[in-house]
Amino acid sequence: MLSALPAMLYHPCYSELPLPPLHRYPITKYRELHQQLLNIGVPASAFTQSEPVSTTLLAQVHCPQYIQSLADGSIDAKAMRRIGFPWSEQLFQRSLHSLGGTLQTAQAALTSGIALHLSGGYHHAFYAEGSGFCLFNDLVLAAKNLLNQGLDKILIIDLDVHQGDGSAAMLSDEARIVSCSIHCEKNFPYRKQRSDWDIGVAKDCSDSDYLQAVQQSLHSLLSWHQPDLVLYDAGVDIHQLDELGLLGISTQALYQRDLLVLQSCVDRSVPVAAVIGGGYQRNVAALVQLHLQLFKAAFTLCGSDFAGKIET
Repeated sequence: MLSALPAMLYHPCYSELPLPPLHRYPITKYRELHQQLLNIGVPASAFTQSEPVSTTLLAQVHCPQYIQSLADGSIDAKAMRRIGFPWSEQLFQRSLHSLGGTLQTAQAALTSGIALHLSGGYHHAFYAEGSGFCLFNDLVLAAKNLLNQGLDKILIIDLDVHQGDGSAAMLSDEARIVSCSIHCEKNFPYRKQRSDWDIGVAKDCSDSDYLQAVQQSLHSLLSWHQPDLVLYDAGVDIHQLDELGLLGISTQALYQRDLLVLQSCVDRSVPVAAVIGGGYQRNVAALVQLHLQLFKAAFTLCGSDFAGKIET
């Protein structure tokens, strides 16, 4: 039985990060996404504020020396260039909050059926290094933590345009967490890792071919593994206007993809926790409309009138 609204996790610090002028990362999108949801009438009380994970918990999945180097700023400049952000104490604290938000979202999904995080999807982080705007891997941390709390099998459905290479590497010896990545084959990262299920789609992939790949993958993975929980990385950088995506997927197909993933889980009574993942446009207002498709899909399944207030 679904809740009247999906559980939703957010913290203002997600967009409170000073970056150099013209920096590639659209840091304001989290705040604007939250504001747009408030603007359509979603009550502020519907959002739970995320809490930071402890460095002790983080050290269960990441190298303690790497964590310390980010905590105190001793990490070398080359490693920070690979991450793509300038180091700051605020960056570190923001990351702890975002990881905590994904963990809380996963926990909330177990009771509400669908839970959504207005951040997350940091799938390029490895055990002892970061990459591609990702310091630590929230998906791996959440999944491993919930295994420790008694779940038997967790499925990660990663539909960001970039392969979840960090997740694949960090989960290579964990059979209880199944990693699936459907991504643009000719895109970052150029050196791919091996997920449990990888599909690299071509740059000229049509809407229908893309949705078919997602549908077939969902059917197979959900049937074979019968997970206790699905973690869904709903990156919107597959969109035709994304500046780093290289795919040509329409807004309508993006909505259909999100609805397909959530509906497939609901039909099998599998709790699903979604993070918004990547999306890169200078026009942040247009980018937020793409991230809203995930919320439209969730509101639709919960029977909420808010779904009709979001354009596709």
